[in-house]
Amino acid sequence: MSVPGSGVALVVDAASAAGRTAEAEALDAARRADGSTGGGTGRAGADAPSAPRTVWDRTGVRLAAGAVLPLLILLAWQITTAAELVPAYRLPGPWAVVQAGVELLERGELGLHIAISVQRVLIGFAAGSVVGLAVAAVVGLSRAGDALLNPTLAALRAVPSLAWVPLLILWLQIGEESKITLIAIGAFFPVFTTVAAALRHIDPHLVEAGRCFGLRGWSLFRTIQLPAVVPSVVSGLRLALAQAWLFLVAAELIASSMGLGFILNDSQQTGRVDRILLAIVLLALLGSLTNALLGIAEKKLLRRWT
Repeated sequence: MSVPGSGVALVVDAASAAGRTAEAEALDAARRADGSTGGGTGRAGADAPSAPRTVWDRTGVRLAAGAVLPLLILLAWQITTAAELVPAYRLPGPWAVVQAGVELLERGELGLHIAISVQRVLIGFAAGSVVGLAVAAVVGLSRAGDALLNPTLAALRAVPSLAWVPLLILWLQIGEESKITLIAIGAFFPVFTTVAAALRHIDPHLVEAGRCFGLRGWSLFRTIQLPAVVPSVVSGLRLALAQAWLFLVAAELIASSMGLGFILNDSQQTGRVDRILLAIVLLALLGSLTNALLGIAEKKLLRRWT
């Protein structure tokens, strides 16, 4: 048994540990080898001295600091509209936007618009992410898959979101299928690009260490390769979620009668700038909320796999 480079002694030490299974030995050796070669994705990286905590690392301070800029923007908005520096029909005040939201809420429409948009985003995000992970595994782990699929997917990634709309209407009509498909397309590419690149650049010492302990196929992937790319998977999912919200507006332009994208389109035609601003604010808040929830899941995944 030989492992290239400085990982030889570490793998030998792991092999001599009593009472371990082959998979546990491989995972331990791979992580230690990764730490010795500078990979930093294994336990060695986790045990490395961390930077000293500062006042900016405290949760309360970060939340307060993050609220400073939105409050300044809100203050500037209020001052600008109160001083009538911009006509009200171009930029209504913050209170006018709140009133527009209350009006839709009292009519029972706002909650429905939000629920439908969130449902479309979550379904499209889930579908696009699952397909993205599967294709990324094929491209990242197989040279043949990389040669066959990567050039075509790279070309499709450059197609603007609105370019898909006429084709989806023609193929899937104007129902939910076309909207969710467009959102799934938006979520697919960030996951595929990030994870495929991470799989292609896994330290070969990790894979060699696993193979020395007899790991092949699914066992090798689950024990060695998956833990090495979990941070990239999470990053790809966060990018995909943001992209899903971006594609939502384009999706709801497909003859939609409900959703936040519909509010934007309908308000533009009727000149309701207050509702346009309301929809923009709601999209920003919902995007931040879903990103925060994914951040909580990220911490649990990283704690489990790294």
